[in-house]
Amino acid sequence: MVKFLSSRRFLAIYSGCVTVVFAVTVLAGFARPWQSAEFDQITVHRLNVVEPDGTPRLIMSNKASFPGAYLHGKDVPRTDRDSAGMIFINDEGTENGGLIFGGLKDSKNVVHSYGHLSFDRYDQDQVINLEHNQDGDDRSSGISINDTGDYAITPEMVAEGSRFKAMPHGAERAEAFRQLQAKYPPYTNRAYLGRVRDKSVGLTLQDVKGRERLRIAVRPDGTPAIELLDESGRVVNQLAAVAQGRY
Repeated sequence: MVKFLSSRRFLAIYSGCVTVVFAVTVLAGFARPWQSAEFDQITVHRLNVVEPDGTPRLIMSNKASFPGAYLHGKDVPRTDRDSAGMIFINDEGTENGGLIFGGLKDSKNVVHSYGHLSFDRYDQDQVINLEHNQDGDDRSSGISINDTGDYAITPEMVAEGSRFKAMPHGAERAEAFRQLQAKYPPYTNRAYLGRVRDKSVGLTLQDVKGRERLRIAVRPDGTPAIELLDESGRVVNQLAAVAQGRY
């Protein structure tokens, strides 16, 4: 018996049995890899949060690794994306909002800064966004509510937009832009609440064609005003403070 236990045949049989037991244990789920980890600090260029089946749900990235447009699980290149931030993605792997931000001083020491948080309609563009923009002394910040077109954003549409943006400025580019907007009408702003570049603050409401119809504002000099506009943009009625302080 001692001789058998020390033989190569026994060792081979023993090793095989151990391997089989280990494999069965792993497949049965008794041995699992670590399901969680704790870090004091982690440094990454890009972080992809996905579902168990691999569907992307949230992407956080620096500027260099920022994704294009996610449409039904596919990353469609977008040449106009040049920012750090995050992209929100729905259950089907399509983008439905995001957060981007940035800021710098240019070669003339002029400040440029922006931040943009938005949420999209299904297979379409943003229907609500919160944003800030600054170019030198011009600043605006507010919240917008928008109507979007009744068409789905597709990889072909994104590619057409990228080709247009790569064209040199001129008459040909202007005509391409006109055709692109006729084919894919852009979203229409319906309401805006915030501070605008002339330093006034207020609420503006637009009709379905994007025409201003009602403005409620406090002007840069502190004067409050309410204006009703017709389809051409002409003020047809208003209520504003007068010099004596009455309305």
